[in-house]
Amino acid sequence: MRVTEFFGENVFNDEVMKNSLPKEVYRSLRKTVDEGEPLDTSIAGAVANAMKDWAVKKGATHYTHWFQPLTNLTAEKHDSFIEPSGDKVIMQLTGKSLIVGEPDASSFPSDGMRATSAARGYTAWDPTSPAFVKEGTLYIPTVFVSYTGETLDKKAPLLKSMTALDLQAKRLLKLFGVECRKVATTVGPEQEYFLIDEDVYLKRKDLILTGRTLFGAPPSRGQEMDDHYFGSLKTRVSEYMRDLDETLWRYGIFAKSKHNEVAPAQHELAPVFTTANVAVDANQLTMELMKKTAQKHHLVCLLHEKPFEGVNGSGKHNNWSLSTDTGINLLDPGDDPEDDPRFMLILACVIAAVDNYQGILRACVASAGNDHRLGANEAPPAIISVYLGDQLGALVDSIVLGRQYVPKKAVPGSIGVPESPIFPIDTTDRNRTSPFAFTGNKFEFRMLGSQASVADPNIVLNTIAAQAFSDAVDALSGAEDFPKACKEYTEKLLKEHYRIIFNYNGYGPDWEPEAERRGLLNNKTTADAVPEFFKQENIDVFVRQGVYTEKELSARANISLEYYRKAINIEALTLAEMMKQEVYPAVNQYIAELCSVAASKRGEKLPCGTDTALAKRLAEMNEALYEAVGKLETDLGEMPAGNLPAAEKMAHVIVPDMDAVRRLSDGMEKLCAAKYWPFPTYTDILYSVK
Repeated sequence: MRVTEFFGENVFNDEVMKNSLPKEVYRSLRKTVDEGEPLDTSIAGAVANAMKDWAVKKGATHYTHWFQPLTNLTAEKHDSFIEPSGDKVIMQLTGKSLIVGEPDASSFPSDGMRATSAARGYTAWDPTSPAFVKEGTLYIPTVFVSYTGETLDKKAPLLKSMTALDLQAKRLLKLFGVECRKVATTVGPEQEYFLIDEDVYLKRKDLILTGRTLFGAPPSRGQEMDDHYFGSLKTRVSEYMRDLDETLWRYGIFAKSKHNEVAPAQHELAPVFTTANVAVDANQLTMELMKKTAQKHHLVCLLHEKPFEGVNGSGKHNNWSLSTDTGINLLDPGDDPEDDPRFMLILACVIAAVDNYQGILRACVASAGNDHRLGANEAPPAIISVYLGDQLGALVDSIVLGRQYVPKKAVPGSIGVPESPIFPIDTTDRNRTSPFAFTGNKFEFRMLGSQASVADPNIVLNTIAAQAFSDAVDALSGAEDFPKACKEYTEKLLKEHYRIIFNYNGYGPDWEPEAERRGLLNNKTTADAVPEFFKQENIDVFVRQGVYTEKELSARANISLEYYRKAINIEALTLAEMMKQEVYPAVNQYIAELCSVAASKRGEKLPCGTDTALAKRLAEMNEALYEAVGKLETDLGEMPAGNLPAAEKMAHVIVPDMDAVRRLSDGMEKLCAAKYWPFPTYTDILYSVK
């Protein structure tokens, strides 16, 4: 069957709605989706009945309100369609059941907004994201709020941020005489991941419990040959990718490109751009389907940001842009950006927003896993900066530094062979080390970790951009000479926020001291980054734009710190257990054999001690390992009260303790005979899939 024939077959999409709903109901629903009109609840019954009929034909017997609590995962409670009718049953979905559900809100993270004694919460239908059928259940995308009205999920704030940006962007466009019904944020989240053999995975307790290897000596061959990136796909990987593509396509997910990434066993999937809300839902579903599809092939899909030390970590590049319903990309510079005051003002506003709120932009991607990834192996550093490229960089330099601007135009390129095609050379290069890079007609926010929700960075980006647009409108409204005022305001923003622009190598040794000189933040750990959410100026921007209340934002910050603390704690306990129960005894067994062999050579019946060089070295290292594990456990047992103090100790004491244990274990792995080492090595794991 052709892709065009089965694409979206599991989705209650526009075509299905058009064919199954009364015309007036369909038009009303489209106005809600396309123009942000309030939902007419009187149509809910008709929509619910059509959804149910369609889902039942697809084999569904249940429905669920599918929501995104503050866990980075999704949640679902399944109810059947059956309703009693005498001695039989009928299949029914009412309008009320479509619109509102009632899960227990006390069992999800809320930082006290919901207690066990006050458990009521509500899920409410999000008609802007299509329902779908999966594994016999109709999935209805919803938001999740408490009985008292606080948002308890990631979708509700995302929708609020999209509304705020839509409102402020339209206000700004009116200054230029541009009218539109809607300005939408579009997102294309690239997804990196590792594939390893299931049998090898099941032999590593750390992978099972934490998603990453807590120890492991580097393999003799890593990624230094650069031969895996874009290399030919291994048979099992190719079969998995084909299966995954077809699965995603059936759910209407625009999976576009796939390839090997830089590290051995690492790969990437990239979708086509779509609206931020749909992109977030699609990415959550994608991550779930990636894991389930891997199981069918006896593989395991690892989404952790740094499952293996010494090779590339996995990110999720968030390609963010702004478009009107009339087809205008507001971040498209065109051929002559210097002559486009609207583009230059929008660009300056985004730059100002990133500079003003660099702290929360870093904090929104903070996690235990991402802390290991940022700053190495193609991941950007923890310092927020903006890359503009050659063309826009030169233009901004001319404004700020008074340099002459020489427009750079796209030119044809060739390798100098007549048979070779002529290819265009873009006006800007790419910077893989930049956290926030302009890439032609969008910004690529590269700091997001591979297992994180795409909602978090887009909530922040939408909110801070909305604030910058609002400030611009307030400054320029009523100007007698608008073109002059616009030019002056744009130049003012670029000069005031020039420090955030960095068009060079983010890995260079000079960047950190230069960033410090500029006054840029360098919050390397989650414990350092998340407190930015508690600063009043950062609270105020979310409150002003109607995205979070102060209570909601504080709750999310505390939950982030709590999850960080718990993640490190699980890792530390797992590491200590594996060292004491497996590595320490295994090394001692090898030491005993070495001594036995040495004794037999001397004609002795029993080993007489660690009197060989290798045995002595291993014995010293193993005892040091035991002591290091003891220190780790002692430090874990002396944890301060409160999320922030505990997170700070995790970052600055426990993580270094774990590193000390790891260094000793990895050193002994290189010295220990393979048959004695109790776990699959990096070579076993990274090269297990053929």
